[in-house]
Amino acid sequence: MSGLKASRIITKDELCLLEKIPQSCGIVIFGASGDLAHRKLIPSLLTLLRDKVLPAHYYILGAARSEMTDDAFRKSIREEFSADFPEELVGEFLKRCFYTSGDYGQPTLYAQLKKRLTELDKQWETGGRHLLYLSVPPSLYESITEQLGQSGLSRSHSDDQWTRVVVEKPFGSSSETAKQLNNALHKYFQEKQIYRIDHYLGKETVQNILMFRFANAIFEPVWNHHYIDHVHITAAETDGVGHRAGYYEQAGAVRDMFQNHLFQLLSLVAMEPPSSFAPNAVRDEKSKVIASLKPISLLDCDSHSVRAQYKGYRQEKDVKPDSTIETYAALRLEVDNWRWQNTPFYLRSGKSLKARETEIVIQFKHVPTSIFKPLMADQISANVLRFRIQPDEGIQLGFEAKHPGPKLCMSTVTMQFDYNETFGVPPPESYARLFLDVMLGDPTLFARQDWLVGSWRFLDPLLDRWKDQKDKGLGFYESGSMGPAEADALLERDGRAWM
Repeated sequence: MSGLKASRIITKDELCLLEKIPQSCGIVIFGASGDLAHRKLIPSLLTLLRDKVLPAHYYILGAARSEMTDDAFRKSIREEFSADFPEELVGEFLKRCFYTSGDYGQPTLYAQLKKRLTELDKQWETGGRHLLYLSVPPSLYESITEQLGQSGLSRSHSDDQWTRVVVEKPFGSSSETAKQLNNALHKYFQEKQIYRIDHYLGKETVQNILMFRFANAIFEPVWNHHYIDHVHITAAETDGVGHRAGYYEQAGAVRDMFQNHLFQLLSLVAMEPPSSFAPNAVRDEKSKVIASLKPISLLDCDSHSVRAQYKGYRQEKDVKPDSTIETYAALRLEVDNWRWQNTPFYLRSGKSLKARETEIVIQFKHVPTSIFKPLMADQISANVLRFRIQPDEGIQLGFEAKHPGPKLCMSTVTMQFDYNETFGVPPPESYARLFLDVMLGDPTLFARQDWLVGSWRFLDPLLDRWKDQKDKGLGFYESGSMGPAEADALLERDGRAWM
C-alpha cells in the first residue's frame, strides 16, 4: 500500500542499551568536605565517569565551611579513592574538581559561587546548567535555599538552561515542618526543580519491584488480599548510633527510617499499576497508597506499635541519660482499599541488632484445603516471596515440593535470583543511579511533596503520643538480638510471627 511504512519494533535487548547521556552541567555539592560527600557522592560521580554516562562537559564545585584550596580538595579525593578507581580515571576527574568556602548563611559565599560558576560554565562549556546538592544538616536547608534565591542561583532560565536542587532526608520532622520546608523551597524553586532524595529508591532490588510486578503476568493476579496473608518489611542494622547520636536524639527510628525508606518500600509493594512508567504516573499511585493508610487510633496505638532502645544507648556520647528516643520501632499498618482490605503490613527497623539486612517478605495464604491427609491445610507451608535489598541483593520464591522418600514427604524449596550471580557484577551504587536521574531530569525515584506530607501526617499522631507518654511503654532489648519481645507479641496477637 503506497504511502505506508511498517515501523520497526525496538527489541528488548536494544532497549537495554538506551541509557541516556545527560546534558552537560556543573555539579555543586554543599557540604563537600563532609562524610556523605566523601563516602557516597563523589565515589558515585566517579562511578558514572567510569561507566561512561557522565556528559562530556561537566565539573564539580565543592562548597563548605572548611577552608580549602582547589588543590587541597583534589588531594583529599585522590587520597581517598585512588585505590578504588584507575589512576588515569581519577586524574581526569580531578581536573574538573574545584572548591570554595564560606558561611552558608552569608551572601558573600553565594557571590563567590556565582562568580566561579560563570567562569567554570565558560571553561567547561556546560551551558549554564547546574545541579545543586544539599549534603548538609537539615537545619541549613532553609537558609541555603534563601541565599540561593536571593543571589539568583535558583533560577532555571529555560528548559534547556536548568537548575535543579537535591535535598537529603530527613525532609522535616512532622507534617507541619515538612510543609514549612516545602514553602521555603517553593519560594525560589518550582516543584519540577526539586529532587527529594531517598537513596533506597536507587537500589537495584527496589527498582526491581516494579519490574517484577508489572513486567510479569503471573504475579499481578495474586497480588491482593485474596491470596496474600501479610507483608513484612525489615530494615535492621548492626551498628549503634555511633557519631550520629546528636542527630538521632532529635529523630529516632521512625523519623530516620519509617517516614522515608520503609514507607517508600511499602508504597512500591502496595501501589496499583500505573498507566505508564512516566514519573508522575508512578508517583500518583505511590501517593494514593499513603493516602489510603488506615489511621492508627489512640485506642489502637499501643497494640499496633512498639518502640524500644538497645541497652546501653543512654550511655552513648551525646545521648541524654533519661532519653526516651526509640532506636527500634515496629508498626502494624493496613492499606484501606479494595486490593489490600484487612491485609496487615508489619514494618520494623532498629539499630544494634543481630544482622544487617533489609528485605520485604510477602507471605501468601495457606492452601484452602489439604488433599494430602492426614496433613492439614495449615500444616503445609505457605508460599513466601522475598525481596532482599541488602546486603545480598536478589529475589527468592519458596514453594512446596515432594521430597525423595515416603509418599507424603514434602519440603520447601527455593527458586532464587541473585544479582551478582546472574549478572556477574555487583549492583551499582544507589547514589550513582539517582545522580544520573537528576541530570536527566527524571524524578520517578524521588519523593513528591504530596507523598511526603502525607507520610508525615500519618505518623504525627503516633509520634505525639510517644512524646506525651515519655518512657511509658518504652521497651529495651539486648544489642545483638533481633529486637524486643514486644515486637514478637505484636504479630503473635494476630497469630503470626516475624520471618
